[in-house]
Amino acid sequence: QVQLVESGGGLVEAGGSLRLSCAASGSIGSINTMGWYRQAPGNQRELVAGITKGGSTNYADSAKDRFTISRDNTLYLQMSSLKPEDTAVYYCNARSIFHTYWGQGTQVTVSS
Repeated sequence: QVQLVESGGGLVEAGGSLRLSCAASGSIGSINTMGWYRQAPGNQRELVAGITKGGSTNYADSAKDRFTISRDNTLYLQMSSLKPEDTAVYYCNARSIFHTYWGQGTQVTVSS
């Protein structure tokens, strides 16, 4: 089992920055890929950025050039040039061969 705990969300003005963190515990050696997803009210949960065990990254078009994902024993999402449309609950995700794990989510609100 893997437990994921996000932190770092909050209220920020448009153009500002936030860094989200996701602390993983438990069977972290079983984790292959990790990622950040977000879900705004009325929308489906969507991938924001992902990173493999080897460090390869991928980003949603909306996140490219503004967000940076990284990981050590913690998963991070550095977000800059934030826009009101980035407002959502952000979820940490971890995948092993057989399981998918989710954190509880952290709210990010960007005011215009």
